[in-house]
Amino acid sequence: MAMTSKQRAYLKGLASNLTPVFQIGKASLTPEVVIAVDEALEKRELIKLSVLKNCFEDTNGLADTLAERTHSQVVQVIGKKIILYRPAKKNSKIQLPQ
Repeated sequence: MAMTSKQRAYLKGLASNLTPVFQIGKASLTPEVVIAVDEALEKRELIKLSVLKNCFEDTNGLADTLAERTHSQVVQVIGKKIILYRPAKKNSKIQLPQ
């Protein structure tokens, strides 16, 4: 399911007011981080993550790997911030425009 540019723009607008719920640091993507992000996506649908300066991996690569492991979509990577989206399995709160 690919997102349209209109849907991506809508999610970017929603995410602009979000504060990062996770920080990815030197240990990078541990299984615990992936599980925690997966649970947060189920609860919130749209989350923002911050990549710390001591993480030496590429932010775009981290975003793609995290999206793949959590079955979510990368909305935006800007600087050291990652925005991910995945509709909840039950009671989805965010309605994307067509």
